[in-house]
Amino acid sequence: MPEPQRVFSFGRRPRPQSTERQELLESLAATRMQINQAYSGFDTARDPDLVESFVYEINALQSRYSYLLRRIKELEAAP
Repeated sequence: MPEPQRVFSFGRRPRPQSTERQELLESLAATRMQINQAYSGFDTARDPDLVESFVYEINALQSRYSYLLRRIKELEAAP
């Protein structure tokens, strides 16, 4: 009975971190878009309560953005 052929791949194997990094990059882009939308809402809001809500939303999104950016940098620094 013939032996099954072996397939060798000399390409780079995807690192387990690369999928996490990709997810983080996608979240980062989505968060950046949400920040831009919140700034647009802030610029057009007239009611003081609505303005305040946009300020809180922008601050929360900026904190999330900082966290995602920090995680990406940690993954890139890992061996």
